[in-house]
Amino acid sequence: MSITIRNAQRTDCSRLLELITELAVYEKMPNEVTVSLSHFEESGFGEKPVWWALVAEENDVVLGFALYYVRYSTWKGQRMYLEDLIVTEEARGKGIGKLLFDRLIGEAKAKKFSGMMWQVLDWNEPAINFYKKYQTSFDNGWINCSIDF
Repeated sequence: MSITIRNAQRTDCSRLLELITELAVYEKMPNEVTVSLSHFEESGFGEKPVWWALVAEENDVVLGFALYYVRYSTWKGQRMYLEDLIVTEEARGKGIGKLLFDRLIGEAKAKKFSGMMWQVLDWNEPAINFYKKYQTSFDNGWINCSIDF
């Protein structure tokens, strides 16, 4: 297995949306992915990008990716917010998630972020067990809130 980790490019966006849809199905929310390809592309590769991503590929096929943006904490300063870490089902268990996660940590440190944050569903034991390998702090005291427009 020869996996390459690289920065995402605009031409990857269609494949990234396929993987996002796969994740939504896994998380039992297949109808929640409503972003259009053009909006997704513009948000990551337009004049003022709001997200960045790393992709893992083998033989020119994207098998996974990690998408993040900068979050600001009034207590901690700039922090990397990991929106999604996805490895396609057929490629799981090959260390691709670790390659992506380790690269993210390196990038966060290089950009002098004060840390990295993300969410994980409380029933997603494979993901929770993966994150425990990194001495992750799990905070059960906060409730997620959102408003859709």
